[in-house]
Amino acid sequence: MITVSNVSLRFGHDTLFENVNLKFMDGNCYGLVGANGAGKSTFLKLLNGELETTHGEIIIPKNERISTLEQDHYKYDEYPAIDVVIMGNKRLYDIKQEKDELYQKENFTESDGIKLGELEAEFLELNGWEAESEASILLSNLGIDNSKNYLKMNELENNDKVKVLLAKSLFMNPDILLLDEPTNNLDIDAINWLSEFIINYPSCVIVVSHDRHFLNNVCTHIVDIDYKKMTLYAGNYDFFRTSSELLQKQMKESNKKKEEKIKELKDFIARFQANASKSKQATSRKKILEKIELDEIIPSSRRYPFVDFKVLKENAREVLVVDNLTYKENDNILLNKVSFTVFKGDKILILGSNIQKTLLFDIIMKHKKYDKGSIKFCVNASPSYFVSDNTDMFKGKENIIEWISNKVKIDEEEVLRGFLGRMLFSGEDVKKSVNVLSGGEKARVMLSLMMLENPNFLIFDEPTNHLDLESITSLNNGMSKFNGEILFTSLDYELNDTVANRIIEIFKDGTIIDRRMTYSEYLNDSKIKEIRENKK
Repeated sequence: MITVSNVSLRFGHDTLFENVNLKFMDGNCYGLVGANGAGKSTFLKLLNGELETTHGEIIIPKNERISTLEQDHYKYDEYPAIDVVIMGNKRLYDIKQEKDELYQKENFTESDGIKLGELEAEFLELNGWEAESEASILLSNLGIDNSKNYLKMNELENNDKVKVLLAKSLFMNPDILLLDEPTNNLDIDAINWLSEFIINYPSCVIVVSHDRHFLNNVCTHIVDIDYKKMTLYAGNYDFFRTSSELLQKQMKESNKKKEEKIKELKDFIARFQANASKSKQATSRKKILEKIELDEIIPSSRRYPFVDFKVLKENAREVLVVDNLTYKENDNILLNKVSFTVFKGDKILILGSNIQKTLLFDIIMKHKKYDKGSIKFCVNASPSYFVSDNTDMFKGKENIIEWISNKVKIDEEEVLRGFLGRMLFSGEDVKKSVNVLSGGEKARVMLSLMMLENPNFLIFDEPTNHLDLESITSLNNGMSKFNGEILFTSLDYELNDTVANRIIEIFKDGTIIDRRMTYSEYLNDSKIKEIRENKK
């Protein structure tokens, strides 16, 4: 259990939150939500002791083991993956290292023997002999092949590093589990396994995530950071959204009734305060008026960008024809005679490895050459592409206004300011150099560019990676309403399920499966499950 008592946190003159009083209990999973910059990750650092409170205290029982999902993917580059996982229990790992050093000593003394006996006893008590086996099972459950267990971290791909660090945080069931964006870069199988793990976890879990479906699945409670306060809601993310919106609505309706009553009382007082026969009634109403207080409705820190793609010219029936597309890299066939046609109205979710999905999009957009096959757009097609790696796009020193203006050939600054304002770039924000933008800001700039291009065919490669929940919701709505055609890849379950009407999955051998159905139907189809299992 964690007790947060009268906690405030300030940086200089800026207050992140104040007078927070919460209890986090065993057996529950708490989702921390709030706008970017509200203090979600910062609050986790307070809980694990990385930061100190400005006021108040956080009480955690002694000997409670806290585990945190680390974000530095390069910290353990020289260590084998299996050792990094075992580091999740620091005391166990330290004992293991000390034991190994003693066993390797050439001049082994009697005191060394006594020390070794003590270490062996504690090692046994901590279930140390099962450590490697448990670490290996965790890695396997997250989709890492056993052959990679003893590779150094710098030999692994970034996606695998993320999984190793996640396994480290889960290792040997800590008493308090703090997870900051645990689903980032995880495939759907790993996310499903993690969801089940958390649902059945007996201790306290506190999680920050932008994945709405994940929060709905695992959370028993939501802690909302807004108005510089923290409010606890029982239930999952959808229940929180409904409850908080209802509360705001009730407060506004209550204020409206109070304002009507205030006007009625003021009118009466103004009319009759000089009338001797009505003076007592006027005085009485003055007293009633003094007691009426409007509820303080503080503007929320949540802001929803405006995402709306306008189609100026519709496509033909066959929008894109991909025929026998083949791509080989170092004798490894990534795309093997891939053929499909995008028809009018199609919104197609592409599944597969990150390399294969991005490769397909790059080839379609002529960013990469292919070995065999053909790709043909219809005459009217005007595609726009949201790339997953936008590093090269934002290397320059021009500001946002200049960057957008150069791409879409619009010189009227006021027009661009008005548009960017709807994408949450207000005032001097539009004068920021593009090379210093955050990941979320870059994503919103790219979406701005796509909307200004007025495309009728959209390609999105992991557009939600750096967006907050509000921006993801806006993008989700924009994609759902779009009248053109879409090819996209995303790990956001809700976006996938509400946008896609067709699924294409690329397998390791470069072949595909193509089905016209929703994402949830695809994942739950028994025949497709069998095909996917055989293709692993």
